[in-house]
Amino acid sequence: MLQFDPQKLSERENYKLLIGSVIPRPVAIVTTLSENEQLNIAPFSYFSIISTQPAIVSIAVQRKENQMKDTARNILAGKAAVIHILDSDNVKDANQTAASLLPEESELSVSNFTTSASSKVAVPSLNEAKVRFETILYQHIPIHHLEKVTADLFLLEIKHYAIDEAIYQEGRIDAGKLAAISRLAGSSYATIGDIFEMERPT
Repeated sequence: MLQFDPQKLSERENYKLLIGSVIPRPVAIVTTLSENEQLNIAPFSYFSIISTQPAIVSIAVQRKENQMKDTARNILAGKAAVIHILDSDNVKDANQTAASLLPEESELSVSNFTTSASSKVAVPSLNEAKVRFETILYQHIPIHHLEKVTADLFLLEIKHYAIDEAIYQEGRIDAGKLAAISRLAGSSYATIGDIFEMERPT
């Protein structure tokens, strides 16, 4: 086995090892509102479930040149976000939202996403997503390295689910119909492959 000390690796070297190993990663398409009501849309693969009671998910937003990204600033200011699951129908538009835009520009201008009012939060939802979580800020955890904040970890409490009825059956999400897309490394993505069953031991 090759051995590496993360403290001796550059940020880029750590990044490559992590995103190449922790795969596949689910992707959250996050909508937030700026203080002047500008809609921001951004995809994040540093995304996971934290708790089911209360229902909490997490996203980690890396800082760029020590500056907080629009999504992080907006969540801190507005205390709300809508999390959408990346799927085969919205992946191309989600990829377009990763373009570098000015804070006053909305990613709606570079994608075909359309929006509608959410039920419990002021942030609009994307119509093209089959799964949407309307969330409020539960906790913000700055991640420090060498006396600098390098990332912002957000724990977001789900206050409302919006699920496409076509993928919902008897209290469960049909994975095949959702057709979620996951993130790998570089420019690579993956669809859900073979699904198999394995019973846990008693």
